[in-house]
Amino acid sequence: MRTRTAKILKLAKGYRGRAKNCYRIAVEKVEKGLQYAYRDRKQLKRDMRGLWIQRINAGAREFDLSYSRFMNGLKLANIDVNRKVLAELALKEPLTFEALAAKSKDALRNQKTLGKMNEEVMEKLMKTNLGQ
Repeated sequence: MRTRTAKILKLAKGYRGRAKNCYRIAVEKVEKGLQYAYRDRKQLKRDMRGLWIQRINAGAREFDLSYSRFMNGLKLANIDVNRKVLAELALKEPLTFEALAAKSKDALRNQKTLGKMNEEVMEKLMKTNLGQ
């Protein structure tokens, strides 16, 4: 048996029917299997990201935060933790996740007060400029 044939039939081990020992059919099945493997490696990354987001959302909602507000609060607090780690913390380390949620809430609160202060400063500036 030539090496090319042997290589294909080796990859086709475990297939059903003639796909495991008939070269012509094995080639088609192996190629299709490799296409599925390539596609699903990409798909797995998407699926895992979705799972992590669901877990983070569930953890954040225990502390009265939505996923987007929680992530925005972490960004404002300059806490750079990826979603995979956050999902693990939400699942296995609830006290650590609670501390992150508190930091996120604080950062969101500070942003609101800064926003109000900026509006007040802008209003004062407008009044002084208009008064001149």
